[in-house]
Amino acid sequence: MEQTAGDERMRLLRGDVFAVSGAFEGSEDIGGARALARGFLTDVQAVYGLPVSGRVMGTVQLVVSELVTNARKYAPGPCLLTLEVNGGGAVEVSVWDSNPTPPAVLAPDANRIGQHGLEIVMAVSQSFAVRREPVGKRITTVITLADDSVGDVAGQQP
Repeated sequence: MEQTAGDERMRLLRGDVFAVSGAFEGSEDIGGARALARGFLTDVQAVYGLPVSGRVMGTVQLVVSELVTNARKYAPGPCLLTLEVNGGGAVEVSVWDSNPTPPAVLAPDANRIGQHGLEIVMAVSQSFAVRREPVGKRITTVITLADDSVGDVAGQQP
């Protein structure tokens, strides 16, 4: 890693960006990816004081589960999950995998059995983007932390 890249990361961390990453290789790691998201958002609320409702907690775990499942199903090797919260009041969920082929986003079809994961992710996310990388691709979604629910990540009243 170049020194300038390391310096940039430190500057961003001082600018109130909270992030965590994890690599996942097997389908059994999908639960681990959800746990990473849950722990991260719990810390975002407890340590940094940003509100995270139970609904947002569940939505982020659902998005993580769907994206990591697809990466493990359609790409060889590990995938990398990154969760990031900045001053914008949203969590960015990013999953990198080694397959450069963009996912097939199918039209909604109530009669189709399965393959609704990306439909769900796109429906609950503020944004959805696929970007080719020098190796593979990265799918990034953004989910707003604020919602109309009452309570924190534990579902308790404030």
